[in-house]
Amino acid sequence: MSLKSSSSLAKRFRRRTTKPRTGITKANTIIYKSTKRHCDRCELKSVCCPNVPHRKIARSIYETSRDVARDISKTVEYQQSCNDRKKVEVLFAHLKRILNFDRLRLRGITGAGDEFLMAATIQNLKKLAQLRFKPPDDRIIVHA
Repeated sequence: MSLKSSSSLAKRFRRRTTKPRTGITKANTIIYKSTKRHCDRCELKSVCCPNVPHRKIARSIYETSRDVARDISKTVEYQQSCNDRKKVEVLFAHLKRILNFDRLRLRGITGAGDEFLMAATIQNLKKLAQLRFKPPDDRIIVHA
């Protein structure tokens, strides 16, 4: 059963009411229901809803946004962004855990900028020192 079809298979409301309703439940879903008559005539009933007389579908009101997000997540640009974000977030985690950069001690925007610049400089110096310094090879055995 398709939710996007213009037929009367899946309806939100079966009767007219004097007070207009939104049809949104407390769980932020819209419930679409088919009738038993429509489901009995369908050839996919045994696959779609074998244990119930008719189909009831709860669709989140945020599902269209989720569809957009799913489409974006399939793009090459999104994958590149994920890879770039991994690199940056590892550096932030290192700042927070190893360098104890859990809060800013200086006040104001300029103080925060200066403190962050110092932390980034320390991190870059550590990385540069690791690239420059090569530990001695343990495999070389000197016989006296």
